[in-house]
Amino acid sequence: MPSIELLMLLFLIAAIAGWVDTLAGGGGLITVPTLLLTGMSPSMAIATNKLQSSMGTFVASLYFVRTKFVCLNEMKGMITLTFIGSVLGSWLLLQIDSSKLVLFLPFLLMAMGLYVLLSPDFNDEQKQQKLSRLCFMLVFCPLLGFYDGFFGPGTGSLMALAFVSVLGFGLSKGTAQAKILNLTSNVAALLYFIIFGEVAWIIGGVMAVGQLLGSSIGARMVMSKGARLIKPVVVIVCFGMSINILIKHYPMTF
Repeated sequence: MPSIELLMLLFLIAAIAGWVDTLAGGGGLITVPTLLLTGMSPSMAIATNKLQSSMGTFVASLYFVRTKFVCLNEMKGMITLTFIGSVLGSWLLLQIDSSKLVLFLPFLLMAMGLYVLLSPDFNDEQKQQKLSRLCFMLVFCPLLGFYDGFFGPGTGSLMALAFVSVLGFGLSKGTAQAKILNLTSNVAALLYFIIFGEVAWIIGGVMAVGQLLGSSIGARMVMSKGARLIKPVVVIVCFGMSINILIKHYPMTF
């Protein structure tokens, strides 16, 4: 049974992560390393993270649907293939030694951060579409779902980046669309992990309440602040977390 102090700290961290995740994606970059520090195995940390992040992505997704910022009927195919990809990724995670997964994460984060920082396309203007929705659905949705089921941190940022870079969406709309797919992949992976008993329910439940609070605030800020707030948050999260992980896992380089 975790201590009250630990649960309060995890609640606060989850609330911050929920706010960050709704604005920019990447809330798992905060919560997964935190869960690992509690002594959980990587697979249990990822599974427990799915429980609490599912609550955050659900709250944000519901807000975007209710405000008609997202049309679910237009995303049925994307949702289906993302779900399938996430289940496959979750299956693979439980078949391998997942202890080294975190080692490649800083380089992925820095690449994303640099791309968002240097790209002039990350704003709320609609841009030229590079692939058809069908190609996007068949290629990107299962791959992004697979990544989220297999590992997860940074999925929201990757999904938003894909909507903006490939389909030409404005950043606010791309972030909202990405939240629907992120919810799908979270729920698919969570269901799989529950079957195999990988979820720490007490910790995950407390963090889920924190996610609910942070995501509710973040969803309203996406609508009101848009790309002016989203872009710098993405960059700060990517570089901040990559430095943090490098210090902890590559100490000889510092």
